[in-house]
Amino acid sequence: MPDKLDQAREQLARANRMIAHEGVLDAFGHVTIRHPTDPGRYLMSVSRAPELVQPGDILEFTLDSKPVKPTDIRLYGERVIHGGIYQARPDVNAVCHHHAASILPFCVSGVELKPVYHLGATLGSKVPFWDSRDDFGDTNLIVAKPEEGASLARALDEHWIVLMRRHGATVAGKTLEELVFRTIYTARNAALQIQAHVLGNVSPLTATEAELAGEYNLRASPISRAWEYWSVRLDKAEGTYRARKANKKSPGKRKTKARR
Repeated sequence: MPDKLDQAREQLARANRMIAHEGVLDAFGHVTIRHPTDPGRYLMSVSRAPELVQPGDILEFTLDSKPVKPTDIRLYGERVIHGGIYQARPDVNAVCHHHAASILPFCVSGVELKPVYHLGATLGSKVPFWDSRDDFGDTNLIVAKPEEGASLARALDEHWIVLMRRHGATVAGKTLEELVFRTIYTARNAALQIQAHVLGNVSPLTATEAELAGEYNLRASPISRAWEYWSVRLDKAEGTYRARKANKKSPGKRKTKARR
């Protein structure tokens, strides 16, 4: 039987690289998942660019964001973002923090991010803002203290994405696959909203449309279809893709009997 922890490390490393390959993560940002057998822990890479993360980089952390096994390896400074959310939200099993270029204008301006097309409905019913100044005054904008992580988790509340003023976004999901889907498509939704605003008219989804489209898109079938697509794109970029062998020969290559 495959080891669940090894499988989780493999999938988490792939998710880091996948989201980076799709242009949402760059040198910074991070993705985590709750431990597959111990809900009181989560998995996170050591500090390196998401595009480079491999299974061997993945360590275990307590929900207080401390490594289960002491290490001298450099860790992400903002891991309390993840630990705080896992503590506050038992239904969340995956988290991504990023600074996508399409999201940052909303974080800077305070303009509300809204679903403007069907795949953007994974934003949920509302996208709250969190401003570190409200609770902590002037800071270096890095969320590194436990109380800062807890404050951010309170702002997220029951929602699935929270915008961090002058910083970036944090996205949550019930599964890793759902998280990847939501992270990529909400970043694309943000870009479309900005483009539509330039044209002069933004017509967002109604609350009912967003609810119905969100439920439809978060079914297992659309999520697995997108995961496979992004996974193959990643394999091709990394030079590891091998096309599946067809079960049947192409019609154009079938042998035909010679006519007599």
